Amino acid sequence: MTNIQASDDRKLPARADVVIIGAGIVGAAAAYYLVKQGVSVVLCEKGRVGGEQSSRNWGFVRQQGRDPAEIPMIIESLKLWRGLSAEIGEDVGFKQSGVFYLADDEEQVAAYEDWLEHAKQYQIDTRLMSRRDIDQRLPGATGHWIAALHTPSDGRAEPSLAAPALARVAGRLGVKIFTQCAVRGMETEAGRVSSVVTELGRIRTDTVLCAAGAWSSLFCARHGIILPQLKVRSSVLRTGPAPLVTEHAIWTRDVAFRRRRDGGYTVAHGAATEAPIVPDTLRWMSKFMPAFKAERQRLRLRLDHRFYTELMTPRRWNLDGPSPFEETRVMNPMPSQKILGEAAANLRRLFPQLKDVEIVETWAGMIDVTPDAVPVIAAVAELPGFHLATGFSGHGFGIGPGAGKLAAEMLTGAPSTVDMTPFCLERFFEK
Repeated sequence: MTNIQASDDRKLPARADVVIIGAGIVGAAAAYYLVKQGVSVVLCEKGRVGGEQSSRNWGFVRQQGRDPAEIPMIIESLKLWRGLSAEIGEDVGFKQSGVFYLADDEEQVAAYEDWLEHAKQYQIDTRLMSRRDIDQRLPGATGHWIAALHTPSDGRAEPSLAAPALARVAGRLGVKIFTQCAVRGMETEAGRVSSVVTELGRIRTDTVLCAAGAWSSLFCARHGIILPQLKVRSSVLRTGPAPLVTEHAIWTRDVAFRRRRDGGYTVAHGAATEAPIVPDTLRWMSKFMPAFKAERQRLRLRLDHRFYTELMTPRRWNLDGPSPFEETRVMNPMPSQKILGEAAANLRRLFPQLKDVEIVETWAGMIDVTPDAVPVIAAVAELPGFHLATGFSGHGFGIGPGAGKLAAEMLTGAPSTVDMTPFCLERFFEK
């Protein structure tokens, strides 16, 4: 992936209206929508643009199955996706191809029916399809599915293209983008943000947006701000060019996949995500326990070197020396070959057209999750001027443009396109 850097001399501006920490899809989109409003923006990224989960996700852009709190934002985001390539003059790989969720038992079907009741008020074009409909749409598939949730207006996009494209156009419009530039922390005056300190120097600002994904909780801890957030590891593979099974993005318990622009597929296990046991697991256990109980069948707990690594990572550090963010420029976890082996076997078994498919690459990403799997997009009350856009819980790519626009509205005080209340930080501390 090409690094994006706006300043050859690496000289930071003395001041900016807004400093954004993290150049994933949400940070890049926020920068783009802010600069369009005439706001001066500096976008700082410790590694490379879109280097972590924004380029490592499945590429689904979906309304169906969303938490009800996210539905208005994904509807707005889909509107943006549909016209984004034309608007910015850059290819983001979006295709309105539809999404299938396939159910093999009545419990899944009941969950889909419950979701349809929530979504009814939004007039989304989702419907429940029968086994006969599935056979017509997926000829040759061998799964014993009894129903499917289908949304024709959903789609897919290319994670490797989207965040860099948004960052490039933001840079052309005037956003100062600095890669390999970790933000070590913030300084305050009179109880509010007055500047950020980066490894390249200081930038005066009274408005900061932390869109740092899996790193956000650690950054907040440096300033005494409590953000309950954990990380889970998702392993993914891509195939070489393969026969077209369907243009739809597909999810089943056994395997999830979507067609790529290069003629191959991005593939993952539909119901296997690793949850590393780390000190934060113990710290936030009470808040995450309901989510763990609900998702225990798909979570695979893992105790490995990450526990010791995170135990030894400082939660406070001086701003005049290296921070933990400079030690790991790009978080690049090893994928689980066991999980990917299961996913590949399931793909070949359920979709015989792909029995000879070649696996050409595997990778993994760390997903930032909150206790209710809903993001935080909010001002931080205890530190005026500091804002969060994080905790997207594996849903961030699809809602990325909409979340970035919402964050820009929050920072400028513009009327919000959706209700911000469900995304407040305080919800985790209400009794």
